Amino acid sequence: MRLDDIKISRAIIESYNEKLLNALEVDVAIVGAGPAGLSCAYYLGKAAKKVVIFERKLSVGGGMWGGGIMFNEIVVQDKAREILNEFGIRSRLYEKGYYLADSIEAVSTLCSKTVKAGVKIFNLLSAEDLLVRKKRVSGLVLNWTAVEIANLHVDPITIKANFVVDATGHAAEIVRIAERKSGLKLRTRTGRMMGEQSMCAEVGEEAIVRNSKEVVPGLYTCGMCANAVFGAPRMGPVFGGMLLSGRKVAKDLLKKL
Repeated sequence: MRLDDIKISRAIIESYNEKLLNALEVDVAIVGAGPAGLSCAYYLGKAAKKVVIFERKLSVGGGMWGGGIMFNEIVVQDKAREILNEFGIRSRLYEKGYYLADSIEAVSTLCSKTVKAGVKIFNLLSAEDLLVRKKRVSGLVLNWTAVEIANLHVDPITIKANFVVDATGHAAEIVRIAERKSGLKLRTRTGRMMGEQSMCAEVGEEAIVRNSKEVVPGLYTCGMCANAVFGAPRMGPVFGGMLLSGRKVAKDLLKKL
């Protein structure tokens, strides 16, 4: 069989168009495909909810690929090891309470299992704004990351979501947009972004699950974003809290959907 270049192009364009059109109205839109975003999406997808993830980079996985200082090993604690086991990610005991996993296996497995749970992941798309209706976040405004980088004047598209999850990590990009443009008061002690504190794994890992919650109507924090919004420490290359955070937000959303 001779390959036809035009048929190859047509197949890609038709398939992607169908996938994007089907993502214009969803149950949950997650921004950021790091470990917290993937974990959250997996549990929602497993419950047969319509979920999409938008990731501005070419690759998914956030900071998990690099472990600590580009040593591609990650640490998880006892509470989170059950999530690794559920995904089929191998781990090994380092000493009591500390488990090691290969970061490459972890990210690739998280991504694969999340997609197989029915979640659609769109890479190279950035959320540049929010849809806010009746003082509630109700969707996202999207553009190509390349447009953003090139600073081109190209208008975006919009999607509707029952709930939006900010899983953009330290930057907390979506919450910052809500704070700056929506006029909504954040559900923090100050009513505003509080910013992350210096590294403390012990405090940060506990706080990240507690802080993974609704910050304005329709918008949830997840992963490192949660600690950045609510003023808790960062925690470095221990990733259990990220996975637990994603699962917690998914459980909370399933009660509302």
